[in-house]
Amino acid sequence: MKRWRLWASGPPQSDVCGPDACFSEGGKGIHMQKRKRIGRNDPCWCGSGKKYKDCHLEMDEKLRSYKLRGYKIPSRKMIKSKEQIDGIRTSGKVNIAVLDYVAENIRVGMSTEEINELVDRRTRELGGIPAPLNYEGFPKSVCTSINDVVCHGIPSEEEILQDGDIINVDVSTIYQGYFSDSSRMFCVGNVPEENRKLVADTLEAVQAGLAEVRPYNRLGNVGAAVHEFALSKGYQVVKEIGGHGVGLEFHEDPFVSYVTRRDTGVLLVPGMVFTIEPMINMGTDEIFIDEENDWTVYTEDGAPSAQWEVSVAVTEDGYEILAY
Repeated sequence: MKRWRLWASGPPQSDVCGPDACFSEGGKGIHMQKRKRIGRNDPCWCGSGKKYKDCHLEMDEKLRSYKLRGYKIPSRKMIKSKEQIDGIRTSGKVNIAVLDYVAENIRVGMSTEEINELVDRRTRELGGIPAPLNYEGFPKSVCTSINDVVCHGIPSEEEILQDGDIINVDVSTIYQGYFSDSSRMFCVGNVPEENRKLVADTLEAVQAGLAEVRPYNRLGNVGAAVHEFALSKGYQVVKEIGGHGVGLEFHEDPFVSYVTRRDTGVLLVPGMVFTIEPMINMGTDEIFIDEENDWTVYTEDGAPSAQWEVSVAVTEDGYEILAY
């Protein structure tokens, strides 16, 4: 789940920080971070308890060299410790189990409120808390987005799954203080072949993005890979909504766009955790938000939309999926 955002000229870039300073994007000035200089034998800034020289010193030196060459460097807030990633992984196991439970029970004739009740009950049985509930006023424990709903569909007793529907179920979990987030598409009953293909191709688009997740690649290449794949299949990608960092909070930096250019964006480094969750439309990429509930986003032309979401950590040699 992500709170949707609209920008007149595309999403803004977050402040980009090196080991010593933060530089505001868009030419709006520079602000400097105040920070005690860390010695080689001091405790590392990540909180691991290790000496700096035995932890993040080597990575910080590498990041300084990239910064001098003009690369955008992630802030330290974007980089999780091993212990934090362990916590996010455990939260992700709960999230995966809840979506597995939905997969076992979803059926024609079921209301989306029943899905909400399944998710809420199973999450709590496993010791978690549904992260969407009351998040910025969202009234339910899960998002259920059917057919032309792009995202943030609100479960309802009146909304009944029909034969031929496609639905995205977006589950987010807080477990022992750590957040995880993933969603899956479900084909309900006898779904038209072109809609099934949209669902399958959208999953492949996520996989194309994942193939770009590795240390010292750039985040823009993830979005570009998704976009290029979707366009090759004749689809459009929603521009205004994207992925996000996750783990210590529900939504963190960086913002993950899926309409980026190659060789742009923040550098990917081990310890970053974010979602890949493109919304891919069969028709136009234009969308609108329901003015009555101020949450649910629809395709402008009424054509179907699909989305899969994974939470992924950048590792020393590639990536690890923490929730799917």
